Amino acid sequence: MNTTQLSATNLQAITDRARAAQRAWAGLSVRQRLVYARQFRGLLYRETDRFAEVIATEVGKSIIEALGGDVLSTADAVRFLERQAEQILRPRQIARSSRPTWLMGQSDVVHRRPRGVIGIIGTWNYPLFLNGVQVMQALVAGNAVLWKPSEITPRFAELLHQLLLEAGFPSDLVVGLPATREMGPALAEADVDHVVFTGSAQVGRKLAARLGERLISSTLELSGCDAQFVLADADVRLAARAAWFGTNLNRGQTCIAVRRAFVQRPLYAEFCTQIGELAAQFISTPLTIPAQEQQAEQLVRQAVEAGAKRLAANAGVVVDARPEMRICQEAAFAPVMAVLPFDTIEEALRMEAECPYALGASIFTRSLEQGQLIAAQLRAGTVTINDVIVPTSHPATPFGGRQSSGWGVTQGAEGLLEMTVPQVVSVRSGSFRPHYDMSDPEKLKIQGELLRGFLAATHAPRFRQRLGGWWRIVRAAWRGL
Repeated sequence: MNTTQLSATNLQAITDRARAAQRAWAGLSVRQRLVYARQFRGLLYRETDRFAEVIATEVGKSIIEALGGDVLSTADAVRFLERQAEQILRPRQIARSSRPTWLMGQSDVVHRRPRGVIGIIGTWNYPLFLNGVQVMQALVAGNAVLWKPSEITPRFAELLHQLLLEAGFPSDLVVGLPATREMGPALAEADVDHVVFTGSAQVGRKLAARLGERLISSTLELSGCDAQFVLADADVRLAARAAWFGTNLNRGQTCIAVRRAFVQRPLYAEFCTQIGELAAQFISTPLTIPAQEQQAEQLVRQAVEAGAKRLAANAGVVVDARPEMRICQEAAFAPVMAVLPFDTIEEALRMEAECPYALGASIFTRSLEQGQLIAAQLRAGTVTINDVIVPTSHPATPFGGRQSSGWGVTQGAEGLLEMTVPQVVSVRSGSFRPHYDMSDPEKLKIQGELLRGFLAATHAPRFRQRLGGWWRIVRAAWRGL
């Protein structure tokens, strides 16, 4: 990967070569493209230990977390593409039964065409999973990729790009851009057809504004401030362990971490006790970005000053919080969590909705019916019942949020389709085209008769009216021949 600074001229030349490579790549069938995806998965397995070591070193997570959250999840996502992409991207013939009567003789097929050149501005907290899945979906869908990796993970970026090339993807088709802060804004100005961004809501807003000015579409996976609902019938120990895991996974550097735990009053005291015991054993470790530690401490301090209680001096968990507190309103990339009591489900939903983020949520209850009813009222893009975070790595499910958490999805069939645009190809048989004769008064009368006939034949409430409509169509068509 070239790590030197790129000028606008150089970036344009790279984009031009990517566009040329994309045209050839799009000419391959999905099955042919998947050959390279399968080769990449084999190489990923071969380099498992190397990937895990590099990710653990650069991000600061454990080898186990790197294996599960990055390597295994990515391999599963690629295998999903190998098994399902051909069917997902297959042209769809529109059923004749859905065709309006006045379009008789017409057949329509919806094709999924690649967008062209896709710019991917990647993140660092799950570098292989979040970057690798997006890159592979874009390539399998027939696009070229300009990938800007995070400046925090340059060794990983070199390794992933090397494996993509070794798998056989052309070097002009998948381009690894310099892992610098300056490269993100440059990519937003580049001659691309779509941009995928994973990062903060603040940066996402600026990127969306600039892309909107240029009418460039985007997929934005932004921040979260996820809610957990613990109902009175829940297994309180399971819920508390889940909350602690969901807050501290990857040292809290997870967009779908548990940030707000809404606990129904009968279980509130026991839940706080369970969390307190876990917090007492907590050993803090430095975060990847020091500024995140400062923000987290400010959020906890503000909550305490406003009346919340900190469970342990070394852990960022507060109880007796209120929804208007900053800790319940802002996205954080650190192990912080607020615990809030509630009496009724309606109260909990109202408090949850005060937060501008809607990425993920979890519900703990023994009543799956109740859990489903609550899920239907949440804004979150992903809702898990009796678990947190891990279910979102299912390769067949889409991932994305709403409101301040962004728009669009990655992963799953919907994520693959996001890398394409629909194109309808319509074929009309015969030569009867009465709508062409706009300048002939007599022909216009015939058109009017046809249109009224179609309206009656298709939409009249009574059989005799519909039959009369068909007779009107036959007479008008005969006059027009």
